[in-house]
Amino acid sequence: MDRGPVEGSLKVAAGRADECAAWQLTERCMAATPEDGARGMFFLGVTGVVGFLQGEAARAKCLAASGLRGVNAADLYPVKRFLPMAAEATRLLRPQLGDWEQALRYIGTQATVDFLASMFGRDLMNAAAGNPWRMLQHMAEGYRAAVSYGERSVLWTGDHSARFVMRRDFMPAPYHEGVLQAALEAVGAQDIQVHGRQLSLLDTEYDVSW
Repeated sequence: MDRGPVEGSLKVAAGRADECAAWQLTERCMAATPEDGARGMFFLGVTGVVGFLQGEAARAKCLAASGLRGVNAADLYPVKRFLPMAAEATRLLRPQLGDWEQALRYIGTQATVDFLASMFGRDLMNAAAGNPWRMLQHMAEGYRAAVSYGERSVLWTGDHSARFVMRRDFMPAPYHEGVLQAALEAVGAQDIQVHGRQLSLLDTEYDVSW
């Protein structure tokens, strides 16, 4: 009779998932150049989430993983510093949130919340004018204000569906699933579905519907 996986095997599987997540982020870090930067608001979002869920000691571990002593929300910092921070955050949050993918989605959601609260995000919200179609269209352009790398485009597949394509982006698909979900929620979209696919190390696409 099949009794299913035992507790030990679940722990092994979780450990392998953590190793896979750390490896993926390490590979992306190796592909980054000194010119590839992200706004400090995303760093602060990660440390803020970890601090809220895990406490000050965990927040300090995340900041230490980046190698930075302090961060200004509007400044650009090397994505090579963000990736180790994200890896540490997923390691810390996985036991609480379920797995590394959920941890990445959570961090991605917070990234959108922080971006939309910034001066860059307020411009995006005004341009979207409460319309999910406009939000996705302007997000493809709005990324340029948030990070210095990559290309994004939108292919429309229906009146309430699209494929959001990212080229040379350093975060795994679950992170941007959280980003896109939160962006559509911000303009009042309902029944949102976001499914990401990793095409290569730095290329992803997302089927989005609402």
